[in-house]
Amino acid sequence: MNSPPQPPGHQHWIRRLRRWNAACWVLLGLAPSVIGVQNDSGAPKYGALAVLAVLAAGYATAELVPGNRVLRPAGYLWVLALGLGAMAGLPGGGAALFIVSLPHFWIFARRPRSAVVLSGVAAAATVAGGIARSGEFLSGNAAFALIGYAAGVLVGLMVHRIVREGDERADLLGAELEDAQQRLAEAHRRQGAVEERERLAREIHDTLAQGFASIIVLAEAARSHLGTDPGRTAQQLLSIEQTARENFAEARVLVGSAPQSGLAPGSVALTLRRTLDRFAEDTGLTVDAELPDVDCDQQTRIALLRCTQESLANVRKHAAASTVGVVLGLHPHGVELEITDDGCGFVVEEAGGFGLDGMRKRLAELGGELTVTSSPGDGTRVLALLHANGQV
Repeated sequence: MNSPPQPPGHQHWIRRLRRWNAACWVLLGLAPSVIGVQNDSGAPKYGALAVLAVLAAGYATAELVPGNRVLRPAGYLWVLALGLGAMAGLPGGGAALFIVSLPHFWIFARRPRSAVVLSGVAAAATVAGGIARSGEFLSGNAAFALIGYAAGVLVGLMVHRIVREGDERADLLGAELEDAQQRLAEAHRRQGAVEERERLAREIHDTLAQGFASIIVLAEAARSHLGTDPGRTAQQLLSIEQTARENFAEARVLVGSAPQSGLAPGSVALTLRRTLDRFAEDTGLTVDAELPDVDCDQQTRIALLRCTQESLANVRKHAAASTVGVVLGLHPHGVELEITDDGCGFVVEEAGGFGLDGMRKRLAELGGELTVTSSPGDGTRVLALLHANGQV
């Protein structure tokens, strides 16, 4: 009986079942028949042994070489049906061999109808062989064969129905699983797109947006000093040019036409020092910095730089501070960056905007954390902590 392709585990179970059936057929069918003819002699004995040999060879061919062109499974079932009839009329055969052989019709038949018909032919041949041998129409062997055939048909149809329903459930579950996998893949794709948009938004805010804000502030200052302080104006124009170049470099990074990060290798202390010097030069604020030489990987350097840039941008726009303090430290638990100002402060719980949230997410992606402490009139303290696994 052919069935749709099954998963490997199911096929392994079927192979084991067929091996058990082969063992039972040999031990309970062929072996007793061979033993049963040992006390006979002459043509009946050798005829029975020849039929058993043909049945054994036919079964081995159909089971072990199912794609052979000599004996197809359907052909083997016809040989089996006729052989059972012949054995019923010879010594050592009868209804017992027919009963043991019934599973073969359900294993090798293409459809349940074929199994019913061919096993019916085998039952009729067995009854006919028994009648020819004993001359009795209602012998015990005949009744046993007919009862076995009826029971075999009922059991076979029931098993076929169970297998078919199992296959249908497996197909349904497979379709549901495939649909769930497709939905999960689509959800992952959408989640990835959302995360990428958030990353790009954070990068644009931390780089291009901050740079443009600096350019605007510097341009306004330069315009106000245009006639009164040409030297100051020239310095501010130079800062505008430098900031624009940096923004251009960051824009190339974002569109993928420059190496990732846009940050040259080197000490994080030197990177932060250049940023602080530019900030002090552009704003005129006092910057007190403690920047020891701390070795860390590129991702950590970028995170520390972005946190510094965002904090300084907030000081420039909101704090109205006169002094900014920056302390970089290496501790057993990781790298710390503390940025403080003596500005007007704010209520942290009421703070909105993209900057603080972007800093928190950036640090969280590296296993770090951000703490912001502030209150009106008391200035602000920003503490960025990156744990030791971010170090080289």
